[in-house]
Amino acid sequence: MSEGENRTLSAKLGRFAVVGVLNTVIDFATFTALIALSFAPLLANFLGWAVAVIFSFAVNSRWTFERAERFSLHRAFAKFAVSGSIISLGSSTLAVYLLPPLTGLFAAKLIGIVIGAILNFFAARWSIEDRIV
Repeated sequence: MSEGENRTLSAKLGRFAVVGVLNTVIDFATFTALIALSFAPLLANFLGWAVAVIFSFAVNSRWTFERAERFSLHRAFAKFAVSGSIISLGSSTLAVYLLPPLTGLFAAKLIGIVIGAILNFFAARWSIEDRIV
């Protein structure tokens, strides 16, 4: 039995939250740096998300979740990236596109990240552990 097997749901949620905070910092820092370099907001949003999703998968698949019996790195990453693109990239892109007149660009980005993070826990668990509940 390897370390990390039979981790409780609360332990997984705690670890996922730690990774999520780091993801938020990585995503937001990349986004901010690219905006400072005059990248278009939607492109900067996509690139910030891409950097964060690679970090997130690497850490969550080794530290947060227990790998499924039939874990395949390529298949799990594809599921993780596709679900992440629908959830976190989708929510942050919608926020960056729709909310700046109401909140400002950087607040819109943070709102999108928070909404995506809440939904992403279950998507990450599905892609790595091959289960939702």
